[in-house]
Amino acid sequence: MNDTFKALSDPTRRKILDLLKDKDMSAGEIADHFTMSKPSISQHLKLLKHAGLIMDEKHGQYIIYSLNTTVFQDLVSWAFSFTEPKNEVKGEEK
Repeated sequence: MNDTFKALSDPTRRKILDLLKDKDMSAGEIADHFTMSKPSISQHLKLLKHAGLIMDEKHGQYIIYSLNTTVFQDLVSWAFSFTEPKNEVKGEEK
């Protein structure tokens, strides 16, 4: 989960995730939304993929990126676990 939080800590990577929330995109389509170099975008995509936040699939000569919603569901479940009351058994916390 540390890789996930590291990936989410960068505003560029969060913007990429926002873009992919609307539709799957190629690296070139993603890069069109930024003023940085395509190799820099590729590095961000690599970190997001390593963290499990995005997936890629080859379509002809293009690689199409999409969100991995399973990881987001796991994050939300983990975050909500802090709002649940702790269960007690014979005076001990679980």
